[in-house]
Amino acid sequence: MTGQASPDAAGDPAADADRTSVAELIHRFQDQLTPTELKPARLLLANYPVVGLEPLARFAERAQVSHPSILRFIAKLGFGGYAEFQAALRAELEARLESPLTKHHEETGADTGSGDFLDQFAATTCNNIRQSVAALPRSEFDGAVGLLGDMRNTLYLLGGRFTDPVATYAYMHLRALRPRVHHISGPPMSWSEYVVDMDRRSVLLVFDIRRYQEEVIRLARMAAEREARIILVTDQWLSPIASSAEHVLAARVGVPSSWDSVAAPMTLVEALIAALNNRKWPRVKDRIRDLERMRSHFEGAGTPE
Repeated sequence: MTGQASPDAAGDPAADADRTSVAELIHRFQDQLTPTELKPARLLLANYPVVGLEPLARFAERAQVSHPSILRFIAKLGFGGYAEFQAALRAELEARLESPLTKHHEETGADTGSGDFLDQFAATTCNNIRQSVAALPRSEFDGAVGLLGDMRNTLYLLGGRFTDPVATYAYMHLRALRPRVHHISGPPMSWSEYVVDMDRRSVLLVFDIRRYQEEVIRLARMAAEREARIILVTDQWLSPIASSAEHVLAARVGVPSSWDSVAAPMTLVEALIAALNNRKWPRVKDRIRDLERMRSHFEGAGTPE
């Protein structure tokens, strides 16, 4: 099977870093799918991974294609049969639900002292970045840059418990590069104050990795209902927000640790910032010049009495 680790390896951090999710395979091979095969592909991505865990007949019925079309679709992804395809999805579902307690593995070397743990960790992180970039369709990346760079749009950024620092980092850069950028912060009860202003000229850049946060998912769905366009940065197993997102940027997060890594998602964020800066440089240059001039008035002003 192409690019897919054995389902028996689910939960192993090393295998976790190398495993290609079904969603990534769909993105990778989508240009090779026929219009008929694209129907189950799009249905699966919109209801990931639940639809693929249904019986073949039900999947075909919902996609409005024949049984052979489903089998040709999964064969192009590299699966030998429907059972193998479903086993991979079940392994992904287990991985999506892992907690820091279930992710802890003695065999990583962190506790035994075997090998050089820093080298091991760094190698896994670098591999996450390489594989994330290799699996990401450039149309998704370019589309995200296009939405962020359209100055008519109002941007909103939101992350979860561990990804909100990534959202904050993106916000600090984006507000320097363009106007109308908002970081959704505070308790979830106050988030409605941001949603109420969203419309079709709004773009939500949202970060959500496994053990996906229900309140973040809820806000994204409310934003979609108000016709806001969503850019999702998530992991290889895809947050449920993917079904509402216009562009999905999936990144590898598994490392030899009880905790997931945001190194690959952060790399994608920095690439978005750099691409936007380069693409809009004439306008960005004038804005930064104005900012620098204004900041000079506050230098040395001290703290008000």
